[in-house]
Amino acid sequence: MGGLMLTAADTGLEVIDLFEDASFASRQLHVRDVAMQMEGMSRLARAFVEKPETILQELVNAAVELCGADSSGISIEREDKNDAEFYEWVATAGEYSGFLNATLPRNPSACGMCLERGRPQLFRVTQRFFDLMGIEAPTVTDGILLPWVSGETRGTIWIMAHGRDEAFDGGDLRMMQVLANFAAMGVRQQRQQKLLMEQAIHAAAAGMANELAHRINNPLQSITNIVYLAGAGGIDGDAKALAGELAEPIQRLSVLAARLLSLPRSAANRQK
Repeated sequence: MGGLMLTAADTGLEVIDLFEDASFASRQLHVRDVAMQMEGMSRLARAFVEKPETILQELVNAAVELCGADSSGISIEREDKNDAEFYEWVATAGEYSGFLNATLPRNPSACGMCLERGRPQLFRVTQRFFDLMGIEAPTVTDGILLPWVSGETRGTIWIMAHGRDEAFDGGDLRMMQVLANFAAMGVRQQRQQKLLMEQAIHAAAAGMANELAHRINNPLQSITNIVYLAGAGGIDGDAKALAGELAEPIQRLSVLAARLLSLPRSAANRQK
């Protein structure tokens, strides 16, 4: 699906298949600083190993620096998405850094068009779009948008210029393709880390419950025996009445202790 699908006149968005834009292919705007690019890649690699929770932010910081962008960001389809809040900006840098965690509708959406086409897009955003959204932000005079997929999660990574009509070229596209792959890996790593944390919490909770159950169960058995003897024996008066009153709550405590003791098995099953 190529060519223009969304026009600035209708929505304030202009989204063009980058590989079908002949003028983009002819751009030669930058002299590449290989040393700076290598340092940027090195920082990303270190973030993956040492601080994986920061990788998405490091990616957009690198995009601003390595591509000379005014703004950069990563958007994802929300897990609890609806038509009004379909995409979320999970990392932002540059002039758009204040829009971290902003949500956008399913339509109109440059991200949606990019994901539908599955190819890099050249895009521009006029004031018309921001008026429709009811927000204030610098217009986008030149931008590159790339799709990425990680499991069931889909998103885009983008760079923007807010005043230059031709800010990016083929070298920036190649850099963004590398960063898009990093973004997919980063999201996958964050989700795996979250899953491991949840499993650890379940295991820790099960261990605490087991210890608590044993602490309850030992004195509970002694009390149960005393109540049983008092109720079954030939004791009259207050002692026998108390034994009768205690029997039912003690039985409930026994059931609770048994449930607590069964938690480790349940937690183990959830982790499989």
